[in-house]
Amino acid sequence: MKTEKPDAPEMRIPDATPEASTPHGNVPGQDIAEAAPSGEDTAGTPPGPEDIALLKAQATKGKEHWEMLLRTTADFDNFKKRAARERQDAIKYANEALLQKLVPVLDNFDMAVSAAATAKEGTGQSMQTGVNMILSQFRNALAEAGLEEIDATGKAFDPNFHEAVSQQDTTAVPEGQVVQQLRKGYKLRDRLLRPATVVIAKKPSAQPE
Repeated sequence: MKTEKPDAPEMRIPDATPEASTPHGNVPGQDIAEAAPSGEDTAGTPPGPEDIALLKAQATKGKEHWEMLLRTTADFDNFKKRAARERQDAIKYANEALLQKLVPVLDNFDMAVSAAATAKEGTGQSMQTGVNMILSQFRNALAEAGLEEIDATGKAFDPNFHEAVSQQDTTAVPEGQVVQQLRKGYKLRDRLLRPATVVIAKKPSAQPE
């Protein structure tokens, strides 16, 4: 007995492929056509009268600033030259004020020398008085210029202002004290010009028995 095989299912062939859908139902190529430039002229418009007037005003102001810079530079150069010249003159004539004060002293010295040349006997006292007056005038002029005298007599030895040239054995004063000033010292305000030359005390050494 033969068994009958069931019939194979009938295969259906689908219809022609439908058109592919595009996003938002647009036709292919429609977006590209819309994004293409429309052909309008995008070039910049020529400057108007207001723009030209603004450019001219800015150019005029720039020219004024440039001329001002040139004048300022010239003035600064002249100032530097003038300052350098004044500095050189200050160094060259730094002692002018001092010399103006010393000139009258020289005049008095000249008169004293002339008086001494024609002096008669018995005028020594008047001559000494005149010389003392000139010396006082000379010291006052130097003191006004800042000169200070260093008097070390009877003071403790100070190596900052004194220069010891010898020692003297003595018990009359403490050791290291100035017993004699050979030459006065001077300083210009706080600056030492010349130390005072002194002799200082020294404790006598013990004599052998």
